[in-house]
Amino acid sequence: MSGFFKSSIGRKYAMALSAFFLMFFLLQHFAINILSVFSPDAFNETSHFMGTFWAVQYVLQPILIFGVIYHFVMGFILEIKNRGARVKKYAKNNGAANSSWMSRNMIYSGLAILAFLVLHFIDFWIPEINTKFIEGDMSGLLADGEGFRYYEELTHKFVSPLRVGAYVIAFIFLSLHLMHGFSSAFQSAGATSMRKEKLQLFGKVYAIIIPLGFIFIALFHHFNH
Repeated sequence: MSGFFKSSIGRKYAMALSAFFLMFFLLQHFAINILSVFSPDAFNETSHFMGTFWAVQYVLQPILIFGVIYHFVMGFILEIKNRGARVKKYAKNNGAANSSWMSRNMIYSGLAILAFLVLHFIDFWIPEINTKFIEGDMSGLLADGEGFRYYEELTHKFVSPLRVGAYVIAFIFLSLHLMHGFSSAFQSAGATSMRKEKLQLFGKVYAIIIPLGFIFIALFHHFNH
């Protein structure tokens, strides 16, 4: 088994598994964040549950961090190795004519998403870790004790037009990344050609709706602050 994951096919398969996990997390993350548009109370309560439930904090969160790091590191390794092979292939067969711009430039959209993740961690994850595990405050309450703090913190981050602009650009890159990455992950996992068209359609819908939803959330809170 270890030999399989050291092979090119094995690495792609492991890459696909990490992609599935991250796409599922992205969907779950969106489902929680969209609550902030319709019900601040529901968003606060759900965020507090996710932020204090032991299985999420001590099991799923470490797995998520590992998945993010693995996906980006392995993605860059595969891209660097594939670029050398593609140069010869394009020179002989004009491969660029048979592949999309996004499939040839996944590394650039990946770098843009990675830069966004650093910003997102600085905005939300690091302050959350500091509050809960360094200051030892697991209550989730505002400083005055009047209600949960999650909605207040979320809307505060979307006051700055520069930060909102960065989020919008990042989610556009995420959409482009998913356009190719979604179908590519299923292909690496062994999806049959008969399902390819349906998966491509579903992938395009996912790649547009989820990033667009996040953009909507950021703009909604920015203009309604």
